[in-house]
Amino acid sequence: MNVWWPVLLAITVIFFESTQFMGANNTSGPLRHLFEAVFGPIADDRWMIIHHIVRKCGHFFGYGLMSLAWLRAWTMSRPNLTLLGCGLAALLSTTLVASCDEWHQATLPNRTGTPSDVLLDSLGALVLLFLVLAWERFFHPAGA
Repeated sequence: MNVWWPVLLAITVIFFESTQFMGANNTSGPLRHLFEAVFGPIADDRWMIIHHIVRKCGHFFGYGLMSLAWLRAWTMSRPNLTLLGCGLAALLSTTLVASCDEWHQATLPNRTGTPSDVLLDSLGALVLLFLVLAWERFFHPAGA
């Protein structure tokens, strides 16, 4: 069961981030304050674009990291599966969580649930999984 704790933690983080509290209308102020502390003042119209990009990068990398937690769990709990099989299971598991997350967000008044976000989440998972699988193939070839 210990191998599944990172997955449960990742799902818990996603659950928290899917609340009304973490909607764009609530994250803009704190993120802008942080951004301006590092980079200086920014015009409102520019901030809207940057805030959108920051949030979408959060989707990409957050779900990418979640997919790595799934990959670890599948690899450690199902040693009979190939690394590629575990990678596919991790991708499907991550996409399922992303789909449920977007469905949930569609029910909240200050959030939106969009298929494009599921695609972005899944793409983040695919890219990070691909990098890990390529790393393993390059540095730990099967015959070595």
